[in-house]
Amino acid sequence: MKKTVMRSYANLIASVGVNIKKGQEVIIRADLDQPEFIAMLVEECYKLGAKKVEVEWNFQPLTKIHVRYRTQKTLSTVENWELEKVKYRLERLPAMIYILSEDPDGLAGMKQEKYAKSQQARYKVLKQYLDEMDNHYQWCIAAVPGVKWAKKVFPNLNKSQAMEKLWEAILYTSRADKDPIEAWKQHNEELEQRCNYLNSLNLRKLVYKSSNGTDLTVGLMEQALFMGGGEYSLEGNFFNPNIPSEEVFTTPKAGEADGIVYSSKPLSYQGQLIENFSVRFENGKVVEVKAEKNQELLQQMVTMDEGAAMLGECALVPYDSPINNSGLLFYNTLFDENASCHLALGRGFTNCVKDYDKYTLEELRNMGVNDSIIHEDFMIGTKDLNIYGITTDGQEIQIFKDGNFCI
Repeated sequence: MKKTVMRSYANLIASVGVNIKKGQEVIIRADLDQPEFIAMLVEECYKLGAKKVEVEWNFQPLTKIHVRYRTQKTLSTVENWELEKVKYRLERLPAMIYILSEDPDGLAGMKQEKYAKSQQARYKVLKQYLDEMDNHYQWCIAAVPGVKWAKKVFPNLNKSQAMEKLWEAILYTSRADKDPIEAWKQHNEELEQRCNYLNSLNLRKLVYKSSNGTDLTVGLMEQALFMGGGEYSLEGNFFNPNIPSEEVFTTPKAGEADGIVYSSKPLSYQGQLIENFSVRFENGKVVEVKAEKNQELLQQMVTMDEGAAMLGECALVPYDSPINNSGLLFYNTLFDENASCHLALGRGFTNCVKDYDKYTLEELRNMGVNDSIIHEDFMIGTKDLNIYGITTDGQEIQIFKDGNFCI
């Protein structure tokens, strides 16, 4: 990929994604696949006035080695220096950039139960600080190609060809291949209009039906808001958390979901793919999961804590979306979730409540915002998916017909 195009993409992430403010600190988390691009991204952050930019590198093979050789106690321990780092970030509120490029199968063979238990233990220690940071800082998740990821998406091409094709796909679906800044300005305006209309309907339920067997009813909070595209932090900074993003979404009411839903794309979870699965709900909670591949991993996911078995997000994405129209299966949730409608198990978004800043976190939880260690999106959109909204006064409004918005 041309360096000029890569730099333009880096600028998009820094300026439109996290929207760095002068004097702000920035933390970039990335895998080892694209050091040249990360260097460009660091420089673009400084050009926008960042005071300090730090890069935290990830490497899947190391994660597997740590899980294999460390004791359960060592894996689960949050060291004092880690706590101090989190407290520092709570005080400084750095902009956070997450650059994805990992192998979709990169953690296959790892001791998943051991890893899950360590995550649960660490989360209990860190949770209070993470809750305090929520909605106070800008963040953005974007992606660059990794060789193994590229070969997964384009198995019939050699490494260099696969990398180039994945670059092209990422830039196209991220609206970064022509005039990125203007494209995102228009895109945000369109998503805002769609959210405004949905919010005017006073919906209290969403009903999903598809010929694959999906038949699910989800309850919504009275104060629920649909959001999409860019959003504001409590400090008043506008940012775009996902590049790409095609969704408008809301936080459903925890404990109100009944029926069954079938996946339409594989779910990448903990470096492994869960494929062809279904999730059944009763009284708001998962009571049964089935999967052709990695059913045990799916079961582990929904039992991470009490909230992991309840919904935290309902997202509406047209089947006729740029990502879906590309004809590619990315094996990456950031992209595949923006190809079709999806749901998320686990933690809900507190800012999907009207005037959320006027309530305590406990009050928001009591309203129905789910709490959990996880937030895992899984895709349910199909070509014939129909979605109906039930309003406060019981009126039924069709929102999706044959996979696309009809409003």
